[in-house]
Amino acid sequence: MDSLSLTVIVPVFNEEGCLKRFTEAMDAFLERTPVPTQVLFVNDGSTDNSLEQIKEICQQKIGYSFLSLNRNYGLSTAIKAGIDTIQTTHIGYIDSDLQTSPLDFMLLLEHLPHHDMVIGIRAKRKDTFVKKISSKIANGFRRYMINDGIVDTGCPLKIMDAAYAKRVPFFDGMHRFLPALIQLQGGKVKQLPVQHFERYAGYSKYHLFNRLWGPLNDTFAFRWMRKRYINYTVAEEFTNQPVANGHF
Repeated sequence: MDSLSLTVIVPVFNEEGCLKRFTEAMDAFLERTPVPTQVLFVNDGSTDNSLEQIKEICQQKIGYSFLSLNRNYGLSTAIKAGIDTIQTTHIGYIDSDLQTSPLDFMLLLEHLPHHDMVIGIRAKRKDTFVKKISSKIANGFRRYMINDGIVDTGCPLKIMDAAYAKRVPFFDGMHRFLPALIQLQGGKVKQLPVQHFERYAGYSKYHLFNRLWGPLNDTFAFRWMRKRYINYTVAEEFTNQPVANGHF
């Protein structure tokens, strides 16, 4: 694990009520992490005081940085923007609403580098009935249609090998299929139970319609893409010196 380094992407959209407490929770993880770790906030066009709070956090604390998108693009774009920026060997992802704990990254790190992605399964979910049943339907439909074996693809606690993450064919809604997109490249995915809590402050950006219709619609898009996905392994290669001055 000595050669590993980690950047945790934290997408933010109107989370001014959570950011101070979230940073305290992240600091607790940063004090214990066994690998060099940094945090990247991705402000996804927040219209509240989130960006100002993020700037203040990054100015006051070592290991925190941010990028801010010019408008709200959605979670998939925010994650992609973070992945495009990161230079570490591994990429983490967590939401800032404190429904998962940064300390549970310690559990995920134990399974690197033997797996290319390690993700959480939200145990004893502290969500409303509507959120739980819609998530159960969407997860079940996805597993039936693409057979990825992933129990809880929506869990916002993940670590992935950056080399795999940067090759992911991104599309709107791809955040729901990150494990399957890693598997598509031949990557190994590990799933672990993690803690789950009630939202600390603010409100969920998802409702019944986009919790069901979005995942169902995107599943068909993923099936279409998977049939046409290009993946290959080079068996042998030889590169000769270039011809100089037109002479052989």
